[in-house]
Amino acid sequence: MPSALPSARVISIANQKGGVGKTTTTINLATALAAIGKRVLVIDLDPQGNASTGLGIPRAERRVGIYDVLFDGMPLEDAATVSTVPNLSIITSSVDLSGAEVELVTSERREFRLREAVDKSALEYDYVLIDCPPALGLLTLNALVASHAVMVPLQCEFYALEGLSHLVRTIERVKRAFNPDLDIHGVVLTMFDKRNNLSDMVAADVRGFFGEKVYDTVIPRNVKVSEAPSHGKPVLIYDMRCPGSQAYIHLAGEVLRREKRLSA
Repeated sequence: MPSALPSARVISIANQKGGVGKTTTTINLATALAAIGKRVLVIDLDPQGNASTGLGIPRAERRVGIYDVLFDGMPLEDAATVSTVPNLSIITSSVDLSGAEVELVTSERREFRLREAVDKSALEYDYVLIDCPPALGLLTLNALVASHAVMVPLQCEFYALEGLSHLVRTIERVKRAFNPDLDIHGVVLTMFDKRNNLSDMVAADVRGFFGEKVYDTVIPRNVKVSEAPSHGKPVLIYDMRCPGSQAYIHLAGEVLRREKRLSA
């Protein structure tokens, strides 16, 4: 298991399928955890940089970020940016990260770059959440090697389970080769539409496949959740009373209850 930051739990939010709510889940779960006093660091490992945008960090202000950590040896504490959300910081992504997959291929100890940076950090957090790119390449591999657990957002649509077995196999390979204590923390159902029978069918299929690994909380399809990133805010800040915000608050509570059981 990664030794990680002092007392910190490192959780990757991963799914090789795009558009399933990885970034939305990352920034809103982080905000919910921060709101109850947890110290949280988000690592934006996606070259698109949507987590950085969603937490209100303009591209012009992303002078240092995760690229500098991975390739220039910059300490995490020097790369972290304090967000407008109390208790929440972020290590941003930038356009430089788009070439990182190619650069990592020839890098020494390419799978351990992020883990080694986390191990060396002097920062103190309760949770580090890593927003992974929509691919099972070397960036995602770095996240999995650096993490204690993986959270898998899964959209409630017809092809939800297609390709998920590939992610599960990848996690198993990472466990065997690099990080024996890595586990699936849970699967979170996203974009749930209670007016649509298909959402219920998909939820039943996923629960049948993953059992208790699926969180009880489902994230509804909600216009406020979609609007919030354009304002550079997590939906919990944009509209705390909307159903999407309430769902992420419930998810944070569920995550903490699982964490308590895991540490017991």
